[in-house]
Amino acid sequence: MNLLNAYIMNSFDEIQSKWNKQEEIRPPKEGFQILVQEIAKIKNKQKITNCVLFGTCLVLLGFFFYISGYNNKQVILGLALMTGSLVVRIIIEILSIKKIKKVNRGRNSRIFKKELLKYYSERRIVHFVVTPVIVILYGIGFVVLLPLFEASLSTGFYNYIVVSSIVISLVLGLFIAKQIKKELEDLKVLKDSE
Repeated sequence: MNLLNAYIMNSFDEIQSKWNKQEEIRPPKEGFQILVQEIAKIKNKQKITNCVLFGTCLVLLGFFFYISGYNNKQVILGLALMTGSLVVRIIIEILSIKKIKKVNRGRNSRIFKKELLKYYSERRIVHFVVTPVIVILYGIGFVVLLPLFEASLSTGFYNYIVVSSIVISLVLGLFIAKQIKKELEDLKVLKDSE
């Protein structure tokens, strides 16, 4: 029995020694730097997006008080839908920035990559579920305000608002689609490198 215990302990010690001597697999220096730079780009884009959304919220709130919108339920509803959807998007982006900051660059490449894949998978949900809902709510809020614009503005200015909102929506839609495509390509590259 003592001989068996000694053999098991020696085998265990050998395995433990080999385990401790193995090198930790790390990504190549250049590959790791590229990932870190991509994360920094993502954070910067999200910060810029938040600034634009926050600025839009301020303009809408300023407009609300400028026209004394608190006296009209239709204005309150329209602007609440518009600003509310923007605030939700800002909160999502802030949480997303916090989540990407938590990705531990000091871990081995496999764990680091797994955390990035999880982050990008969650961003897919934001892009394909949350963003369309937010855009629809914002659009509904704008449409709720259109009769008020038509009643209180000149025909030329009202037409300008309608046409410019369509153009802005198309440009914004293309921009959002481009950003989503870029993030999905990054996700595909990460998945393909498994």
